[in-house]
Amino acid sequence: MSFSANNQREAELTYAGGDYHIVRHGDYVVCAVTGEHIPLDDLKYWSVARQEAYASCAISYKRELQCNPAMREALGKAV
Repeated sequence: MSFSANNQREAELTYAGGDYHIVRHGDYVVCAVTGEHIPLDDLKYWSVARQEAYASCAISYKRELQCNPAMREALGKAV
């Protein structure tokens, strides 16, 4: 899907497990890590705990490792 910022509005969402709820209607949300605009139709990754959206699985994973030292440590020991 091509995405143009012209006449687009940022949505405000609350993130739940497996779904999100629209607080303010819009066309996109902003990735918490990259600042990239994510069209709502393409939104697949978010954190319920941090209420953040992510542009990709890799970005979501990287952010989780950044915010969760215990997970980083566990993965470090497993390698």
